[in-house]
Amino acid sequence: MKKILLPTDFSAASINAIEYAVQLFKNEDCNFYVLNTYEPVALYTSTTYGNDPGLDLEIGELFKKKSKEKVQKVIDEVSSKFNDSHHVYKGISTFNMLSLEINELVEDYGIDLIIMGTNGASGLKEVFIGSQTMHVIKNANIPVIGVPQGYPYKQPKDILFMTNYMTDEHHTGMTLLEDICSKNISRLIFLNAYEGDNLTANQVKNMETLDHFFKHDAHLTQIAKGMDVIEAMEDFQSRHGIDLLVLVHNKHNFFENLLFKPVVKKVVHHSDVPFFILPS
Repeated sequence: MKKILLPTDFSAASINAIEYAVQLFKNEDCNFYVLNTYEPVALYTSTTYGNDPGLDLEIGELFKKKSKEKVQKVIDEVSSKFNDSHHVYKGISTFNMLSLEINELVEDYGIDLIIMGTNGASGLKEVFIGSQTMHVIKNANIPVIGVPQGYPYKQPKDILFMTNYMTDEHHTGMTLLEDICSKNISRLIFLNAYEGDNLTANQVKNMETLDHFFKHDAHLTQIAKGMDVIEAMEDFQSRHGIDLLVLVHNKHNFFENLLFKPVVKKVVHHSDVPFFILPS
């Protein structure tokens, strides 16, 4: 049984992501954990009320009650709209920062996957919009699927996997990806951005093991010569329609971040198709 965490702030984007999740795993045994985190305003304004701990507690309980009611409403509406006997829902309302709460729930419940909504942004808005998704991706040790705001569910028939072949079939989330490919009879395209350096022996080995791992799924390998990752990705998408974009979140040090474009951040803020981020 899959265990899937669905963070929500009750926005249209987050509800859309929940609906995407239940359709992606239609007729599969799943436990869906619908999570809302809240931070009562009283925490930051207690001096206004004379540091009254009783009042803080009362306001905190009010936030919790409202959160629980809204979470249950989401569950009722989604489970009614997508009636599936294979799906079980659990609502979670808690006073915590989202990324911290997610880490705790992943450990406590053995969560396999996080699915959440994203908002597109440009320029300075990137600092604020989508920052929650980026925080989750940076800190999560399990895969994250991001669903762009307003994206209507579409069965993932064509899946693009941007890879440098530094990962093999044992990488966290690879089995889940293969499961999605198998269920949807997807075509998986491995795309490698080639900028002049030949693959190392280890990269060639990983390419061969991935080829074998996905042997039951339609898949192929393409090389984008003379392009960096973002250029290769955008060029492919402009010529071929895809339904899901797969990336590995490789953590870079400070100097690498100065030299290389932050690919994951670019995808989170600008992708118009769902993306599947494997943890580093």
